[in-house]
This record gives sequence, C-alpha cells and structure tokens, in this order.
Amino acid sequence: MKWLVSLVGGGLVMVTLRDLFHTLWHPTRHGGLSRLVMTALWRLARRFRAPGRVVGLVGPLAMVTVVGMWAVTVVLGWAIVYWPHMPGAFTFSPGSQAAQEPALLDSVYLSLVTVATLGLGDIAPAEGWLRLVSPLEALIGFALLTATVSWVLEIYPALTRRRVLAVRLALLRDADPTTRQIDCTAGALLLDSLVTDVACVRIDFTQYAEAYYFHDGEDHSSLAAMIGYAAVLAERGEAAGRPEVRLAGTLLAGALKDLADILDQRFLRTGGPPTEVFAAYAADHGRHGAQP
Repeated sequence: MKWLVSLVGGGLVMVTLRDLFHTLWHPTRHGGLSRLVMTALWRLARRFRAPGRVVGLVGPLAMVTVVGMWAVTVVLGWAIVYWPHMPGAFTFSPGSQAAQEPALLDSVYLSLVTVATLGLGDIAPAEGWLRLVSPLEALIGFALLTATVSWVLEIYPALTRRRVLAVRLALLRDADPTTRQIDCTAGALLLDSLVTDVACVRIDFTQYAEAYYFHDGEDHSSLAAMIGYAAVLAERGEAAGRPEVRLAGTLLAGALKDLADILDQRFLRTGGPPTEVFAAYAADHGRHGAQP
C-alpha cells in the first residue's frame, strides 16, 4: 500500500512535467492543463464583460496561475511520495521537533525545502532509494524556476512583434494607399514586408499559444483590430497591374489565410473563411476590426 501511494505521487509529478514540457518545449501540441487554465480565465473575463484594464491583466495573471499550479502539484506530488515512508525512512537532526509533527506535514515541509533547493538538512532520507530519488526533486525545482524565467523572456518578444505589426497596419490604414499608389516597386516591397510580419505572428501563435490571451491595449496597437486591413491591402495588391505587386498581394493573402487557419483551429472554431475568422478574433478581444 505504501508503494501504491508513492506511485500516485510520482504520477502527479509526471503529469506536471508533461504539461510543462508541452507548454514550453513542444508548444505545437493542442490542449494541456496550462491551456485549459488560461482559456478558462480568458472566457471568464469575457463572459462578465470585464473592463479593458482588467482584461489586460488576464494574460499575466494566467501565466502566474499556471506557474503556481505547476509548483503546487510538484510539491504535493513529492510530498505524497514521502508520506507513506515518514518518519521511519528518514533521519532527523538532534533536537528537531519535526518527528513529533504529523507525517503529512513533515512530508510537505520536506518537499517544499527540497524543491526550493534550500537543503536545510533537519530532515534527510535514510533509505537508499529515497537518497537517490530525493535530489531529483531539487533538480525539478531548479528546472521549474529556469523554465518560468525562459517562458517570460520568450512571450514578451512575441507580443512586441504582434503589436509592431498592428501599429504598421494602423499607419497604413490612416494613409489608405489606393491600388494605383501601391502599383509600383515600393508597393511590392511593402506588401512583401507585411508577408514576413504576418508569417512571424503566425509562428508566434503556434509556438506561444498563450500570447493569444494577452490584451494589446488601444486599437492602433491591437492586431485583432487591425488585421482586417491587411486583407484589404492584399486585395488591392492582387488587383494591381505590375506582376511583382500582384505576386506580393497573393502572398499576403496566403499568409493571412494561414494565420486565420491557426487562429480558428486553436482558439475560435468558426470554421469560416479568413474574413469571418478575423471578425471573430476582433470580437473575442473586444474590438470591431479595421474597416476598409
């Protein structure tokens, strides 16, 4: 029975590590506990029509919640591993009152100390297998801390790329170039650069799906509000006379369709064409979308 309980604890740790792996190092996978938490918080905020300032906190709070969930499940999982073997399989420092505490409390305490890599030494494993297994928790704790820092450092550059594209589209919408104006070499280069930017954002949504749950602030920096105008530019490029402009317009339309497919498959589930997907994207972020 002791081993069965320990196996349950080990299983809980493995579930957490699997979710961490698929969130940070294999992000193209769908689902996962972290995605469920972030989606639930986003839908909760949208359902109760939270003001923009509150919605803007959903992304950061969701990341904090996910990291906290990972930490709690790792600590509890290892505590369950230790629990059936406490206190007989452990040694206590002279004068320590830990042995007089409930076994579960001692197990949680030891797990917290170990995962935080403190190594206070007042409780130490005595049996051979525990002496081999216990240091693994410290390694997992260090990996969790490193992964959290890496996650933060990776997500914010992705948000910056998305907002830069939105600002570019907002400036273009204000200038509103006609088909005749973009029917030149400069127009072809402009559309080609937008193709690159859209493709980068598409990759970001694939690798950092949690970026979807970050609010972008004002309309001019919100991709949800501005992405519709990129489709307008693609149509104007395809209607141009120069072949290089038509090609750039076709490439931009293809990049936008690819982006719409990712948004629809992972978040929106409309099953419609790109225009419908972008409209749903704008609505989900509290926007009306850029109008031609």
